[in-house]
Amino acid sequence: QVPLKPGRSLMDWIRLTKSGRDLTGLKGRLIEVTEDELAKHNKKEDCWICIRGFVYNVTPYMEYHPGGEDELMKAAGADGTDLFDQVHRWVNYESMLKECLVGRMAVKPIAAPKGEGFKSEIIFIMLYSKYIFFSLLYFLFYSYDWFQTDSLITIVIYTKQKDMNAELVIVDCQDKRLRGEIIVDDHSYLVEVGMYCNFARETFSLIVNIAEKVGKVEIILKKKDNIHWKMLGQALEGHNTFIKHTERGLFYRKCKLVSKTEVTHDTKLLCLMLPRSTHLCVPIGQHVYLKQTIAGTEVVKPYTPVLPFLPLDLKEPPRHDGAHLYLMIKIYSCGLFTQALDHLQIGDYISVSNPEGNFKKSQVQTSEDLFLLAAGTGFTPMVKLLNFALTEVGCLRTVRLIFFNKTEDDILWRNQLDQLALKDERFEVQFILSQPTKDWVGKQGKISSSLLSEFVKRSRKDSKVLICICGPTPFTEQGVQ
Repeated sequence: QVPLKPGRSLMDWIRLTKSGRDLTGLKGRLIEVTEDELAKHNKKEDCWICIRGFVYNVTPYMEYHPGGEDELMKAAGADGTDLFDQVHRWVNYESMLKECLVGRMAVKPIAAPKGEGFKSEIIFIMLYSKYIFFSLLYFLFYSYDWFQTDSLITIVIYTKQKDMNAELVIVDCQDKRLRGEIIVDDHSYLVEVGMYCNFARETFSLIVNIAEKVGKVEIILKKKDNIHWKMLGQALEGHNTFIKHTERGLFYRKCKLVSKTEVTHDTKLLCLMLPRSTHLCVPIGQHVYLKQTIAGTEVVKPYTPVLPFLPLDLKEPPRHDGAHLYLMIKIYSCGLFTQALDHLQIGDYISVSNPEGNFKKSQVQTSEDLFLLAAGTGFTPMVKLLNFALTEVGCLRTVRLIFFNKTEDDILWRNQLDQLALKDERFEVQFILSQPTKDWVGKQGKISSSLLSEFVKRSRKDSKVLICICGPTPFTEQGVQ
């Protein structure tokens, strides 16, 4: 993110889109845009971008873009879909840019060169055969079935995937709709049906049984009425598909705010309760998205779930009920989204997405020295990671948290971290302040090679090291350098 000029906040942009001003320059007309026409609009004062086949005039949005004008200009006069997906595919651009819509991209007919027809057919047959092969391969490994008793419905998903665990299974059953997703590396298998009859949501929690060694997943629901179902339900759009996880789009469910506690002067711990008919475990190092409608515009932000506290009994991993998500969120005085979060009342609902992220626990399980570099709320991804490292990874010799903050009052869970360092001799925490008071006796400064060289040291000459870093973009970039 980059600093924006005064009057260029997200709320200011929303106000502009509601003002009735012509943001496309086309006086309300929608046009069909050719590639040649799109390419002409490639300057800051005249910038069109195509996303998923739709063209937007982002010229008026330039000064409001949190990533800065230069990022938008990377896709000026071109198709920016891939770039958009790499950076923030979770953003609801349709809602944010609806008043900037120019029109749809024109479909360009493709004519085969003379004499190339037979060759094209051969290529098509080869590609189609390859598609058939992989489709058959997928069906050999992923399938589902269902059966019933007088009172229960059981859906069984067969994956043949060894080491299946609860984090790889996401199930939602709401409004007569069943959605069961199995995560397989960067792909997922989906069972999604509109159910034949309703289920007893209020009196019966969803049960998910996982046979880890054979990869079988059972989803058990209680019937609302003890009647015989003729079918499971009507297949929905994504039903019985195996595709890249990022191609599915984000799925949200509404979670209830059940508690809100103060962590520091400007940071709060929110506890959200998942619906009774949802099974969701957020893996270590992954995040979820919160979605709110603010002034008629959908706004989405990513947050990393944390534990409710740092467990000090390190003999065994903590077991949580799986019914709640905990989010540690800094409330910014001029932050549109965090202010809206802060104004939520106990009992209010907010939409929470499926988890996303590429972090693998195996990176920790094969390391001897683990260094965690965090600035401010960049500490949140470290919470679960820290707990996992100290309770479940025996090969680690050193676990060191280097925690950067402005002042002492900004340090999150300072007492818990100090107690944890006393409990486990492998763990050490170092607090570094950039704006300390004269009474501060610890280290001070910002992230630098000299500071890091003092704390990031191997436990032995050739030990395997993992360094994890999270914080504001300048902090992260400088830390990586």
